[in-house]
Amino acid sequence: MRHSRHKGEPRFPDGPKADPAGSHFERRIRSFQPRRSRVTAGQADALQRLWPKWGLDIDGQQVIDPAQLFGNDNPVVLEIGFGMGEATAQMAAGDQETNILAVDVHTPGQGNLLNLADQNGLSNVRVANGDAIILLREMLAEDSLDGLRVYFPDPWPKKRHHKRRLIQPEFLSLAASRLKPGAILHCATDWEPYAEQMLEVLTAHPDFENTQDEGGFAPRPDYRPLTRFEGQGLDKGHVVNDLLFRRVPR
Repeated sequence: MRHSRHKGEPRFPDGPKADPAGSHFERRIRSFQPRRSRVTAGQADALQRLWPKWGLDIDGQQVIDPAQLFGNDNPVVLEIGFGMGEATAQMAAGDQETNILAVDVHTPGQGNLLNLADQNGLSNVRVANGDAIILLREMLAEDSLDGLRVYFPDPWPKKRHHKRRLIQPEFLSLAASRLKPGAILHCATDWEPYAEQMLEVLTAHPDFENTQDEGGFAPRPDYRPLTRFEGQGLDKGHVVNDLLFRRVPR
């Protein structure tokens, strides 16, 4: 029988919070919009069953210890925006000595990634719910990350919305402070104008250097799977660009 919720009752009592940091944590233009609709029965079950074990609500109230979060001292890569989580699960399975802290606000995707991790025995995935900026700024220590992945972020194509794009100089400065020297920031997008902006701001930022000797975009690394979303874009003639930039020593 389907459980009918009473007014004010949380949708996932033991799962991710609707607004973990609080609606009034700060006033800032955000690069995302939370989406909590169309959760399947399997995703809802995974959220209820696995969130207490593998989930993290980004409340901005504590600095997390990655070794404690994952139960080991393996390298930690932060992934911002994982969609339905298929690519994240593939990367976690392909390199189980690297921990992936995957952040998104898409509830169905959170449940799907938890389910995939459980089905495939992937203990190197943790799913974080909320604003990645708050996670970076308030909850991660300096030099705590071994890599950062931003795959197919919302391109906000209208000019008046460009200020909502994630890859901006201010974001890069914050990310650089949390990345260890030599860590790789890997971005990918199928929106060419956004790719050009990413390349411009990354090339100009003093904390990063292009891994490509001649500059420009990089070939897709083998570890980044070809996602269903990406395949659909390629079928439509979209051009996908990868950017691989290294955090330079201070």
